[in-house]
Amino acid sequence: MSTKKTTFLLLASVLFIAPALLLVLQSLSKTWRFQAGEGFTFSLNSYQILLSDPNLWSATFWSFTVGSGVLIVNLIIGILTGKALATLSFKGKSWVEVLLLTPILIPVLATAMGLHLFMIRAGLADTAAGVMLIHLVPTIPYSIKIFHNSYNQMGRLMLEQPAILGASPVRQLFTVELPLMKPAVRSVTFLTIVISLSQYAITAIIGGGRIITLPMVFYPFLDTANASIMAAFSVWFAALPLLMYVMVELLIRFLPYSQTLRRNRT
Repeated sequence: MSTKKTTFLLLASVLFIAPALLLVLQSLSKTWRFQAGEGFTFSLNSYQILLSDPNLWSATFWSFTVGSGVLIVNLIIGILTGKALATLSFKGKSWVEVLLLTPILIPVLATAMGLHLFMIRAGLADTAAGVMLIHLVPTIPYSIKIFHNSYNQMGRLMLEQPAILGASPVRQLFTVELPLMKPAVRSVTFLTIVISLSQYAITAIIGGGRIITLPMVFYPFLDTANASIMAAFSVWFAALPLLMYVMVELLIRFLPYSQTLRRNRT
């Protein structure tokens, strides 16, 4: 095993695997008090308290629904806009790129306050659609940037060859572009889901207390000093983006273009 690989595995274990493992162990135990001689004591009491929350399941449902909708829109807009920026040349292109990235520079809370009046007039306030739209503000710029870079790496020649051979834009997307952009799709998937699920203030403003997501259930748990309950909720919260990521990964593997590639390799 090379030195670089060993270093990477060591850092991954220290920074990611070990903290996650400790979090899971804490959720399955009473609160640790090593200074008092109390170590790991197996207990499911923290999960029983967590599951007794009346808003947990509805918040999980809305988080999954909103996150899925935001992800789908991010993939569509990110791919179309990223391809356009990478393949088209027009006057003021650099300004358009800057404009598309400005939502990252403006505090999302200020944007939400400004859009709140518009959504009230449009009938989108206190709805899941309104929450999805406001979640696009902090996520779309990243998706566009990631797909833009991915298309730049492919190059125009790679994109022109399928068209020369008579492939339709849809066939080209599913047989050439998406297979080459799997890393970009994975990055956008995980980044979008994590950003969307972590939004508390803008969800409360636009959702009006009717669309309750997991962060809105999570903050009341901060009032407790029980570390096991906090750990249990953190495990529950982290499981949702992982589940959604696995679903997208399976979808990528079982799409028609993936099956075609596997047949061609064999």
